[in-house]
Amino acid sequence: MASTESNNTDKTGKSANLPNDASASSFKPNRLKGNVSMFIAKTFSGLNENALKYLLPSWMNAFTGVALRLGFGSIFFWILGWVKPDKNERVTNRDRFLLLLTGVIAVFGYMYTLLIGLTYTTPISSSIFIALQATVVYIICLILRTDRLSWGRFIGILLGIGGALICILTQKTSDVASDPLLGNMYCLASTFLFSAYLVIEKKFLKRLSNATVSKYTFSGGAIMAIIAVLCSGKWFAPVLTSGVISTPFLVLAFVLIFPTSLSYLLTDIGLKNLPATVVALYANWILIVAAIVSYALGQDHFSWWQILSIILIIGSVILVESAEAKDNANPSTKISVSPHSK
Repeated sequence: MASTESNNTDKTGKSANLPNDASASSFKPNRLKGNVSMFIAKTFSGLNENALKYLLPSWMNAFTGVALRLGFGSIFFWILGWVKPDKNERVTNRDRFLLLLTGVIAVFGYMYTLLIGLTYTTPISSSIFIALQATVVYIICLILRTDRLSWGRFIGILLGIGGALICILTQKTSDVASDPLLGNMYCLASTFLFSAYLVIEKKFLKRLSNATVSKYTFSGGAIMAIIAVLCSGKWFAPVLTSGVISTPFLVLAFVLIFPTSLSYLLTDIGLKNLPATVVALYANWILIVAAIVSYALGQDHFSWWQILSIILIIGSVILVESAEAKDNANPSTKISVSPHSK
């Protein structure tokens, strides 16, 4: 969870910066900017699930899809950094190395496992695991000992695990899901990787620009994607020769421009203005968008087990977030599990 920053004041008693607990009047514009950015970004992300399902595996495979997305995204963010440079930021070689490493592990890993998962399961099932991001971000914060456990969050985690297990264990092989168990396991792995990415990127965005952070993480991921394609020899992309005005090519163009480039840019804006857990909470909107479009396009079949899983996942996120707000107001309700506990 995002920790509350100390409120620095000058001699007149006025705030010298804008911390997380700043007054509502001064912080509302930033929160509004962050929430609008996340709403648009996750709408693109929800449609991305359906677009990728259409392309995989007939028009491209997972290796090719990741290479195309990360390559295009790298070019986009390097151009953005060149057009709109931040002359005041100081980027060290250590920053560059860590951001590239984050791209190699978290960004490439997330995109690859997501695309592999979508090859075998459905957009709704994939989105169910994406909706777990807020809960997983909190679990990562527990592991890193940057946050403490509370009863509300603990129950929320159990609900989230229950929802994920229902999705994994009840989904059967069908014409829209060739191997749902394998696909769902890959989607679960992608959720942990993206949640780790949110936690790491939030720290860098406190002092570096959106373009700087993303151009290095995407470049690291693109390098890894190129190595993976060369080592595996699994380049498969008939979508690139399908014709510029063909449906597959236009769907790919949508994926590259909106969910890949603009969505990540808007997510960075959200991370600058909102806690990482609130950003992760918007994964629920991905689930809603993907579910509506999937049923409309016939990319999934209605299942009461699936609906129960969705309800449990959303309930999990609501509990985790509401418990955070309650526990911040009353720290004594937290269970001591870290050195920061009293």
